[in-house]
Amino acid sequence: MPQLMSHSKTASTKPAVVVSGVRVTHPRRILYPDAGITKLRLAQFYEQVSDSILPHLTGRPLTLVRCPEGVGAPCFYMKHAHGWVPPGIGRIRIREKKHKVGEYLVADSIEALIGLVQMGILEIHTWNSTAQNLECPDRIVFDLDPGPGVAWRDVVTAARLLRSALLELELRSFVKTTGGRGLHVVVPLEPDATWTECAAFARGVAEAVAQTDSRRYTTAFARSGRERKILIDHWRNSRGNTSVAAFSTRAKPSAPLSVPLDWNELTSRVHSDQYTVRNLNRRLGALKSDPWEAYWTTFQRLPAGRLARGLVARGRS
Repeated sequence: MPQLMSHSKTASTKPAVVVSGVRVTHPRRILYPDAGITKLRLAQFYEQVSDSILPHLTGRPLTLVRCPEGVGAPCFYMKHAHGWVPPGIGRIRIREKKHKVGEYLVADSIEALIGLVQMGILEIHTWNSTAQNLECPDRIVFDLDPGPGVAWRDVVTAARLLRSALLELELRSFVKTTGGRGLHVVVPLEPDATWTECAAFARGVAEAVAQTDSRRYTTAFARSGRERKILIDHWRNSRGNTSVAAFSTRAKPSAPLSVPLDWNELTSRVHSDQYTVRNLNRRLGALKSDPWEAYWTTFQRLPAGRLARGLVARGRS
């Protein structure tokens, strides 16, 4: 249970609260005004779902969205560790472009997770590789990003089309909401291919799927002209790029989450932002098993010498 903790002369008016051994200051600060979620409530939420989120974070360098005053106030991306961070949050030094070395944060424990809340982090984004094997990704992520004129049922269709294309290449994939408007299709891998190989493969698959219907799908980032198209974003598979972690909150008014789904759950009745800090525990309590249980034991390699192009049409249904 959280414990009130006096930490200064002004403790009577501004007490800290201890959650999983971490001091959370300004616990009554409202981070999500529309949902009425305070900093303490967010810390307690992550404490409750730590067993679900930590496997998706462990060992992975992070890029973070920090909103110290909450949604509606200025937020910024935080890529490197700067100065003091709460105890429990790990650090990893990574060589970057032009031989520079950047220091990244890693969250491997519940203490680190609550520490991120203490820092005002509202989004946790992760690399596709872990510190143990930094130069060989252990997954590929496709981000389906619909334009404002795209119906949700078409996003569902796109995800299923992408899944079929991957199955044609004998690759199993998993789906999750983004907490925004789209979906992530995730391919777990044995970490033996390089960043360059993974990025090239992801691009080939994305372009092949996009070419099945150029009126609906695109791989071009320019927003102009794709209001009624779905961007199949393959660029998250380049070294240093990230995607929002499963069970992370998003910096959006309703406090939505990125949530793993079973493919059988993916219908027009399930929307990408429907699971939030307020209702996720009901979903977790109702589940009979983890929709991504097989993810953790799926070890697969990129198909050598095979392209997705030409294979997609057979899996279009």
